[in-house]
Amino acid sequence: MKLNHGIAALLPVLLVGCAGDKEQATPASLVNFNSTAKFEVRWKQSVGKMGLNALLPVVAGESVFAANGTGALQRFARDSGKQLWRINTSFAISGGVGAGDGLVLVGGDKGDVAAYEEAGGQLRWKSKVSSEVLSAPKLAEGVVVVRTGDGRIAGLDSQNGKRLWLYERATPALVARSNAGVTIRHGIVYAGFAAGKLAAIGLHNGVLVWEASVSQPRGNTELERVSDITSLPIVDDSQVCAVAFQGRLACFDAEQGGSLWTRELSSDKGLTMSRKYLFLTDTVGTVLALDKLSGSSYWKNDQMHWRNTTAPLALDNYLLVGDFDGYLHAMNREDGSFVARFRTDGSAIRFAPVVSGDGFVVQTSDGGLYSLAIH
Repeated sequence: MKLNHGIAALLPVLLVGCAGDKEQATPASLVNFNSTAKFEVRWKQSVGKMGLNALLPVVAGESVFAANGTGALQRFARDSGKQLWRINTSFAISGGVGAGDGLVLVGGDKGDVAAYEEAGGQLRWKSKVSSEVLSAPKLAEGVVVVRTGDGRIAGLDSQNGKRLWLYERATPALVARSNAGVTIRHGIVYAGFAAGKLAAIGLHNGVLVWEASVSQPRGNTELERVSDITSLPIVDDSQVCAVAFQGRLACFDAEQGGSLWTRELSSDKGLTMSRKYLFLTDTVGTVLALDKLSGSSYWKNDQMHWRNTTAPLALDNYLLVGDFDGYLHAMNREDGSFVARFRTDGSAIRFAPVVSGDGFVVQTSDGGLYSLAIH
């Protein structure tokens, strides 16, 4: 994630500046613990480097789809890891992978959006949006929703790629360039924006349903006033929650947008919701468990500071995160204590693992695609 304002500034520089001391940005050393669980590697494949692109695998039915930054899109059998097809998209993939309704979707750094047949990899359609695609396209109810680097959100017809609607809003002069995409539920597209705004948009018409403020910019300089939502909102049947960088965590009524609660927290990684819990990773790498109805704390694990810890994945009795050094960490979801650790290929894990059957898959920056379980 970078800052857009003429000359881009890398986020780590901003984070160190906010900390006030470079020594505070030194990655924490890994702590020893008594393992009470174990990671099981079911299979591993190499899909090619992702570079600085936002590439996550996606699981659809019995298949796992993954892409690399240079344009290769691949399909693997979910249970065995066997490669079923590999195609060259002919453009640099900067956002992916999405899947649904028999299609696999990727976006490019020049605004290309392409849909391929899940079964054989044949191109169904190719379309253009206004600028680079920085997150995976999402598909629901016949609409492909694509978010672009200029802050716009487009709805495309899943049958032919034709644009159905375009949502755009004014943005501040200085914004965080992020890989935040959209979350879709019950015909509503939820998206976070610059200056801490959260919007609910109609899936079929692109009309704003409601908008709310997660956070208000604060500070004396433009840099201090950056308070953008740079990660995915999360939503269940009753509430939607989002967190802003240099801002707050807030939850709202999913249908009407009324405020339920707020809490002072900063995160550029993201959060997840499971049962009674709201789990998130804050800006410095602390992993927290909160009550999703009130925001009150259950526990926190502050032993991964400055390890560029990913957003968490809740899986059964565990909470999983990755880090900059290729480690996967498993915590007890009830108290946050470490229960297992596994190192992949040593390159960064930039995004949370993805559920796959009774296990999960994770992709590393150098292109390692791992299917694992934890017991």
